[in-house]
Amino acid sequence: MTGAQLPGGGLDDQVPFLARLESADRSELLALGHVLNFAPRVILLHEREPSSHVLFLVQGWSKVTAAAPNGYEALLALRGPGDVLGESAALTGRPRSATVTALEPVRAVAVEREHFTGFLSRSPAVSFALLGLTSDRTRAADRRRLEFASMSVRERFAVLLLDLARTHGRRTDDGIELCVPLSKQELAGSVGASREAVQRLLKELRTRGVVVTGRRALLIVRPDVLRRIASAEHPEV
Repeated sequence: MTGAQLPGGGLDDQVPFLARLESADRSELLALGHVLNFAPRVILLHEREPSSHVLFLVQGWSKVTAAAPNGYEALLALRGPGDVLGESAALTGRPRSATVTALEPVRAVAVEREHFTGFLSRSPAVSFALLGLTSDRTRAADRRRLEFASMSVRERFAVLLLDLARTHGRRTDDGIELCVPLSKQELAGSVGASREAVQRLLKELRTRGVVVTGRRALLIVRPDVLRRIASAEHPEV
């Protein structure tokens, strides 16, 4: 990655599924299900379990993770209001490919698999919207893998923080506060690094006055420095 150009795609930069639907289709689809509430850190969907239903997020944010055979957990995406979860397993009949966990209080509508697939068969517009979502997610994931392959862990971590600031940042008098609570392990899992590596990077950024950290809290004070790191330019603060 050269120059000052940063990746255009983040962990959750795509238009959510429900926002792609006409109002009547959205209402009819949600009316097929029932509301579920999840507390923070509760699992919504389990990796490798059979598919019985699809979830539509109405409120709150969740994380999508997958575990490697050696136990390493990768953070694949963040999903929030309007997003659909478990649709791939519902369509293919295969076990779920990832675990979804609430990061904060989450409200979702659960629609049984048979009702969801039946609705799609009756609604070509909704089927095409789902196909478009799948295509956008695949393209974003491919782009991110390509960009990250040419970057160091330090650069990838800077890009991640900038992405989170853009998508989940709240401006305060002191800087940009990340509104989604992510642990060091979760941050590490999103850039393909170890927890220890992320701890060292955060210590460096704290020392340089770039970020301020707390327990699952992070304040970005100097996004300009992160942009320079992400573009492989490393002048002193």
